[in-house]
Amino acid sequence: MDAELKSLQIDRNKKRVGEPSKWATRWIIGGILLFLLLGAGRFAYSRLNASTEVSVQRVKAIDSGHAEQGVVLNATGYIVAAHKIELAAKVIGKVKWIGVDKADKVTEGQVLVRLEDDEYRAQLDQAKGNLANLQAHLAELEHGSRPEEIAQALANLNSSKADLENARVSLERTRKLVSQAVMSQQNLDDAQARYDSGVAKVNSLQKAYDLVKIGPRQEQIDAMRGQVEQARGAVAYAETNLANTIIRSPVTGTILERAVEIGEFVTTSFVGDRGAKGYVVSLADLNDLEVELDISQNDFAKLHMAQKGVITTDAFPDRKYDGFIREFSPEANRQKATVQVKVKVTHPDDRLRPEMNASVAFLSDEKNAAATPSQPIVIVPATAIRDNKVFVMLEGKAVTRSVKPGPASSQGVRIEQGLIGGEDLIVNPPATLKDGDRVRQKV
Repeated sequence: MDAELKSLQIDRNKKRVGEPSKWATRWIIGGILLFLLLGAGRFAYSRLNASTEVSVQRVKAIDSGHAEQGVVLNATGYIVAAHKIELAAKVIGKVKWIGVDKADKVTEGQVLVRLEDDEYRAQLDQAKGNLANLQAHLAELEHGSRPEEIAQALANLNSSKADLENARVSLERTRKLVSQAVMSQQNLDDAQARYDSGVAKVNSLQKAYDLVKIGPRQEQIDAMRGQVEQARGAVAYAETNLANTIIRSPVTGTILERAVEIGEFVTTSFVGDRGAKGYVVSLADLNDLEVELDISQNDFAKLHMAQKGVITTDAFPDRKYDGFIREFSPEANRQKATVQVKVKVTHPDDRLRPEMNASVAFLSDEKNAAATPSQPIVIVPATAIRDNKVFVMLEGKAVTRSVKPGPASSQGVRIEQGLIGGEDLIVNPPATLKDGDRVRQKV
């Protein structure tokens, strides 16, 4: 009885079926707490390290030795080659050999590309053969008939005359016999026909003999001479085409682009990137560079031909180059309300490259003795200034700088104090941006 009661008694220390262990429960709870702590830490880190994306522009300062003349206008543009050449082929064909690559320096007359020339050589040989044939015909006409031809014509004429004399004698004899009623009238008619035929043959051979003695007509000789000259032109054309399979540099300069590869087909007109190429290389003389600028029509009156200017580039802001206005566009751009101006770089060096950003400070012609070159010329966009302050990006933070704005122009606002050039200026600071906020440059 006691045994049965014990079997019905509940053992509370015995593990229930399906109940997790105490260690499993502790691991689950610990994992949840760790996940929550990591999420809270990441959120706090992102909040502490949040940065604002901003547009940044490097401040450029213009401080040349010409400051005493004064700057009447600042403008930005691009360095361009004064004379860029896209060298094209004069004949079509496949590229057989290329002797240059991008950035190679070449001299005038240097061989750059060779095209396959088998077809053009065959055309030249054909033209030369035709010329030789026509020249032989012309020589034959100019020299006239050979003595043997004249002798043969005379022999044919004499033979015909002998036949004619025999026909005449036979005709006389037949006429007498017919009158004596010995022969019929038919015999007389036959003899007369033979005689008339002999007369015609003699006359024909006489004319042939005379022509052989005189030789060809002058008109025939002149016509043949014309054909010879035409053949000479065909030879010259074939020689020119063959020579044009060798493409040479027209000037001394630098290769800007290599447009073809060996085996590509070259034509005399541009087809496309996947089709035949219209030019093989582009090159330019990098000692003849210009700055191409679009000047607002409101500022155009401040400039004149040959006006001097100081050129700087974004790549090398500490280097200054002298220049002068070499060209005004003959027409304005209606959509942009600008006029294109080209400024020649007087003494370029190997640091300048076509398509570089460049700025030009146009100088006044009249010198101002009272002006001093101590303060650099700094131009910034008007949108960067807020309550006589600007933001610059320094070590990932927005730092406030107090500035003294000067006169404004179409290029921006001149800064009299506060910036010296080289700073990373935040050009459109958000309204919520404060001093010390973390920022990152917009890509």
